Amino acid sequence: MQRKIEAFERLLEIMDRLREECPWDKKQTLESLRKLTIEETYELGDAILQGDLQEIKKELGDLMLHIVFYAKIGSEKGEFDMGDVLEGINEKLVYRHPHIFGDVIVNDAQEVLENWESLKLKEKGGNKRVLEGVPAAMPALVKANRIQEKASGVGFDWEYREQVWDKVKEEINELSHEIKEVEKDKIEAEFGDLFFAMVNAARLYGVDPEAALERTNLKFIKRFNYLESETLQKGKDLKAMPLEEMDKIWDKAKGEE
Repeated sequence: MQRKIEAFERLLEIMDRLREECPWDKKQTLESLRKLTIEETYELGDAILQGDLQEIKKELGDLMLHIVFYAKIGSEKGEFDMGDVLEGINEKLVYRHPHIFGDVIVNDAQEVLENWESLKLKEKGGNKRVLEGVPAAMPALVKANRIQEKASGVGFDWEYREQVWDKVKEEINELSHEIKEVEKDKIEAEFGDLFFAMVNAARLYGVDPEAALERTNLKFIKRFNYLESETLQKGKDLKAMPLEEMDKIWDKAKGEE
């Protein structure tokens, strides 16, 4: 524990010095750091998907730097410092885990989630809405999953997860109908409804839809790169290659995985 405390104190001291002496660090604001923080978060996400523990460690350090940076700017403005940040999250964790720090009894993780959302609604004088706190700038796929998690946390969910497939089929039928009508706006709306239903299905089966889609993205990239490399080795042009020949190379790529 002492080593961790000393390392954190050193980071705080380094940040103090950087804000005083480094031209770039002195220039940064909450707004200028925002896009960099988002980038670092995605880099951490990539490392997690790749299962690279050393890279995860590195990216966590980068994110920690940003947290300390924001707290330093907050202290300069006289609004908050790192102590306030840590005290705030400590109090929140204790308050929202009454089954650990109180006498509430829970039977599983779902009940923990439901209690968490219920306690959140009691904050701000009980005027907090269920879907507050879902960032407007959050990517749509991640946002859909978070919206559904929050709704589920207050009991708005399917009784049995298998029921979600009726909704998925319903959305597919509605999309098929609008495609026949050839109305672009309605087609887009129905695609959105279908995506939302599929995200819901993934959640109900314990699958992170963002991770699942990114896994497929990476798989496609790997296979397509193989297809492209094989085509170049044969001295051919991918654009001129018949689809049937592409499919054979694609299947070969799948077979070598």
